[in-house]
Amino acid sequence: MTELFITPLDSITPADWQQGMPSLAQPAGLAVAHYRMRFLGDQHTVVFAREWLRAQLVGHIIAEQGVGHLKGEAVFVFELDQPVELLHMQWQSMRHFMLEGQLTLFRLLAFASQIGTWAREHRFCGSCGRVMQQAEGQRMMQCTPCQVQQYPRLSPSMIVVVTRGDEILLARSPRFVQGMYSALAGYAEPNETIEHCVVREVREEVSIEIKNIRYIASQNWPFPHSLMLGFHAEYESGEIIPQADEIEDAQWFSIDNLPPLPARNSIARYLIELYIAQRLGRAEPVLPS
Repeated sequence: MTELFITPLDSITPADWQQGMPSLAQPAGLAVAHYRMRFLGDQHTVVFAREWLRAQLVGHIIAEQGVGHLKGEAVFVFELDQPVELLHMQWQSMRHFMLEGQLTLFRLLAFASQIGTWAREHRFCGSCGRVMQQAEGQRMMQCTPCQVQQYPRLSPSMIVVVTRGDEILLARSPRFVQGMYSALAGYAEPNETIEHCVVREVREEVSIEIKNIRYIASQNWPFPHSLMLGFHAEYESGEIIPQADEIEDAQWFSIDNLPPLPARNSIARYLIELYIAQRLGRAEPVLPS
């Protein structure tokens, strides 16, 4: 399949694909195959000629959406009903591309995954059960009888580094890879500000009180559709009591003796390294955008 290799992916810049939403009526173009936050690819790429890929996936495409442009060609995502197996190809997770440092490709796939997931989850009206229709000229699914309209949505969430001098509070979820600790995180609830969410989540997850909450930065987190707002907060009072079924362990760690941390391209790692740099007078890290 070497002839389908489009371009060296590490040479792609954000401007190469962020040129608006291609129309489904556009001929040809490129496409990626998506199923539950994974993409189908060979040893060279996950971006293939659109009509060639469509022919390989016939009978399994449940939605198709334009997601941008790559080197002047329109790019589409095929949302599949199952993880189709093709010769010499395998399914790869978005996390793989993030960990490998292919950040521009990761951003393209992250957007494609969020749009593909949205298209999958809104094929039918949640009010009457009828088939939803793609609105013309905009990213919206609509049910004409019910007048229900569904746009892609993000779930606001927070992540916070809580500190006490030269110590950082880090915790383990049972879902983490072995040995890894990270900052506390959680989703905002209805009728709640993001600052209230920070206080509540810390209190619920480790039973301590915090003060001097300060917003730092944000990162789109497409697992599957969050906008992660990053904060720093200082310890005020209380003893650590991990929340049952949510937190496996939580401890104060010295900045000189930290456990294994999240991936470098994540906002969690950025917040931790930012505090260490500020505490030790080092150059501050840069959050990949």
